[in-house]
Amino acid sequence: MQADQRVEPPETAGELETLTGFLDYFRATVVMKAAGLSDAEGAKRLLPSLTTVSGLVQHLTDVEGFWFRDRVDGQQDVPTRWSEEDPDGEFRVSPQGSLAGIIADYEAACEQSREVMRRHGLEDRCRGGGGKQNVRWVLVHMIEETGRHCGHLDILRELLDGSTGD
Repeated sequence: MQADQRVEPPETAGELETLTGFLDYFRATVVMKAAGLSDAEGAKRLLPSLTTVSGLVQHLTDVEGFWFRDRVDGQQDVPTRWSEEDPDGEFRVSPQGSLAGIIADYEAACEQSREVMRRHGLEDRCRGGGGKQNVRWVLVHMIEETGRHCGHLDILRELLDGSTGD
């Protein structure tokens, strides 16, 4: 596993800085847990479900776009791999799928999400999805979503090569 270069969330900061600090910490954990595996290891199924390291990173890539670009910013036609016909599409890894490319796509999606956040405040209503949530809700949801999948990645990484750690 690559060296830990994550930035700890701030211990004393405002609400926005605290929330984004925790989300960025978990985003960096996703990259740290996935990096350094071969493409075959990243796509290896260790469970009966479609859960793989590469599939989880693809899922998180799509979730970043959905919640920040589609819901928060109201952008139209944000692509996802899931559909009504294939609700688990983002977990399916192409045989040509490069784990390094999947990680790069995730990092790009996270940067697009940060760009969206620079235009919105915590109290802003989401522009997409009927405006049901505010930006604060999306940030908290993404901390939960990304943190939960960090735990999955931690277990998969240990099963794949014995690497453990935060």
